[in-house]
Amino acid sequence: MSPGNATPGDWVTGARPRTLPAAVAPVLAGTGIAAYADSLVWWKALLALVVSLALQVGVNYANDYSDGIRGTDADRVGPVRLVGSGLASPKAVKVAAFASFGVAAVAGLVLAATTAWWLVALGVVCIVAAWFYTGGTKPYGYLGLGEVMVFVFFGLVAVIGTTFVQTRTWEWPAFYAGIGMGSLACAILVANNLRDIPTDREVGKRTLAVRLGAERTRYLYLFLVLAAAVAVVGVAASTHWLVLGALGFGVQLVPTVRTVLSGATGPRLIPVLQQTGLAQLWWAGLMVTLLLVPRG
Repeated sequence: MSPGNATPGDWVTGARPRTLPAAVAPVLAGTGIAAYADSLVWWKALLALVVSLALQVGVNYANDYSDGIRGTDADRVGPVRLVGSGLASPKAVKVAAFASFGVAAVAGLVLAATTAWWLVALGVVCIVAAWFYTGGTKPYGYLGLGEVMVFVFFGLVAVIGTTFVQTRTWEWPAFYAGIGMGSLACAILVANNLRDIPTDREVGKRTLAVRLGAERTRYLYLFLVLAAAVAVVGVAASTHWLVLGALGFGVQLVPTVRTVLSGATGPRLIPVLQQTGLAQLWWAGLMVTLLLVPRG
């Protein structure tokens, strides 16, 4: 199959929609905290969502491009890879990645212009980090550092940033929520890399999962889920919905933890990615609910 035969559906699949809850959830949580602080600004929340979604899609296309030209996507389990499968040319996928980053940059500039110009520097760092996850000569995703950057950018930065552009103040609940969001975003990546250990090892991609090995990676997933649950408790401690909220969140991820710890490999881990992402959305919705409940 010659490059250029990708259908619109292939491009949508190549954007990896199952990962998009990881972009929506931190914005939802950060907006809930802004509402709690009586500083909700809907149009800024929507722009923050555009930034987050565009960065996530850009990262996904950038990974497709970089892994594809390296040949590390030649034999993969999971969603279609546009470059690796030959459905699209590397140039087209690279353009799609930078177009997504461009959308994020424009939305981010509006937020910076109406909040604080130093946010421009933060935006540049986010885009650079997104590209060099698998791009460049020494991608940090190949060095076992992907989880660190996901925790920082799709956890702390996304939640705190969403809150700050609306409140213009530091809010501790945003920090705690950022920890929870970052932990679950990392859990999604850990499950993905656990699935890909055999193929990543063969092509020399030294992800954290490859470095730790399958067994310890499974326990890392459990640790991240527990860390997110603790973060729920930290933010919700002042409300009477604390116990119900924490238990509800735990129930959402029991099946995924069971699957990961059962020794599942390959295709059996694919649903874990979607279920963890949906649980992250549920976590964010829970945060909004807890923060809007009147304190007694």
